[in-house]
Amino acid sequence: MKNEYSFQVRWGDTDAAGIVFYPNFYKWMDEATHEYFTAIGLPASQLFAEQQIGVPLLEANCLFKRPLLFEDQVTVQSFVEELQNKVFKIKHVFIKGDQIAAEGYEVRAWTSFKEKPKAHPIPDEIREKMMSKAVTVGGNVHAD
Repeated sequence: MKNEYSFQVRWGDTDAAGIVFYPNFYKWMDEATHEYFTAIGLPASQLFAEQQIGVPLLEANCLFKRPLLFEDQVTVQSFVEELQNKVFKIKHVFIKGDQIAAEGYEVRAWTSFKEKPKAHPIPDEIREKMMSKAVTVGGNVHAD
């Protein structure tokens, strides 16, 4: 499943030159991931309150292609690119107008916080929601 999250760049997101300060892309990827889970019916607050499940970040990366500026309208397209037993990789594409401004990803673990935090297998019903358009390659699931 692909989800879209849109926002407008705020003054506080920029540096003295009016260009988005790079850590904000990581903040927006985190926000886009939470929007993705809400879109598939699993808001983070509900997952944690009902099941003590979270999806902590293991790795993040972002490639910057074009600058974003104050008041730019941006859409982040997010989809699960890889799905393993306990870990998934979610890709985020930042689009301004008809151009890609940046592309990034996060690797996250399906984690129980009932006792000491521990990664658990992602339930099948959730895997199905996450990977509605994916293919399996070498035992791992990858997006088309």
